[in-house]
Amino acid sequence: MATNESVGIFSSASLAVEYVDSLLPENPLQEPFKNAWNYMLNNYTKFHIATWGSLIVHEALYFLFCLPGFLFQFIPYMRKYKIQKDKPETLENQWKCFKVLLFNHFCIQLPLICGTYYFTEYFNIPYDWERMPRWCMLLARCFGCAVIEDTWHYFLHRLLHHKRIYKYIHKIHHEFQAPFGMEAEYAHPLETLILGTGFFIGIMLLCDHVILLWAWVTIRLIETVDVHSGYDIPLNPLNLIPFYAGSRHHDFHHMNFVGNYASTFTWWDRIFGTDSQFHAYYEKKKMGKKTE
Repeated sequence: MATNESVGIFSSASLAVEYVDSLLPENPLQEPFKNAWNYMLNNYTKFHIATWGSLIVHEALYFLFCLPGFLFQFIPYMRKYKIQKDKPETLENQWKCFKVLLFNHFCIQLPLICGTYYFTEYFNIPYDWERMPRWCMLLARCFGCAVIEDTWHYFLHRLLHHKRIYKYIHKIHHEFQAPFGMEAEYAHPLETLILGTGFFIGIMLLCDHVILLWAWVTIRLIETVDVHSGYDIPLNPLNLIPFYAGSRHHDFHHMNFVGNYASTFTWWDRIFGTDSQFHAYYEKKKMGKKTE
């Protein structure tokens, strides 16, 4: 009985999404995207697409998303949005971060990316345009991946803060007390593997097309660069997402080395009370402003 009710709920939700989708105007970018996708399939092997394509997507998007935050330090107007105003970025720290990123990206992440092709072959993950999921289903699966990754990240990140192992692994990521976007993947190689596992669990469970790999990595990079940006920008569209943690939430973690362990959402910190110091800190700041 319960199973039939669940199926009915999901069927109704699917029909509702299809109805809304039918009301939307035709996407003018769909045809050019289709042509580009088919050109890629006709001119490159699956191994090239899964391996080098994934590497290019990751590198290009990561540094593209880091670029606004990097430029903010040279724009006086943006300083009022910096969370830790007393700790400005330095080119020395950014260069140090960049060198570590190159090592992690090409010596740790690239070997993992090389396994993408074999993963898609083993599980018969399609590449063709005809079986590419619709945008709504793709978005739903990316959300599922985000929930899975956030859960993994919360508990493993919290474990990495245990006093017996913190100084050996996670301390490197906390080298910069005031985070900046490029620091998002600045970490010990073991941390890259441990916390990065959460990214792949969702893919293993939910992937139904190779496009999900690139869609999910895009969303994950946007999120992690945003929360490490060090800036709380007004009208940030990501803040419209229910339970989204945001830059202030994670900036507090870097500032105090405790609490706010989740990567994307706030519910695990709320459930286990690991955000209490964060809320107390900002409540105190609000009270201070009222008495001024």
